[in-house]
Amino acid sequence: MKKNASFMFYFDSSSEAVLVAVSLSPELKQKIPKTNVELSRSKNVLSLKIKSEDVSSLRAACNSYLRWIATAINVKKLV
Repeated sequence: MKKNASFMFYFDSSSEAVLVAVSLSPELKQKIPKTNVELSRSKNVLSLKIKSEDVSSLRAACNSYLRWIATAINVKKLV
């Protein structure tokens, strides 16, 4: 049975959403075993959908992507 997780991130501007989406693009090219990750953007909203074969793979993918998004946001604040 597939496991799913969905996250939506609301940014102050579409340029911030684009910045985070672009910073995640290299990670999207590297596949996490047993998972399928979709990232989409509509104006200032970033949507992350993760599907996995098991809970442990889902948890690992969620932790990775949420940490990468938080890092991108924090770096943007510093610059």
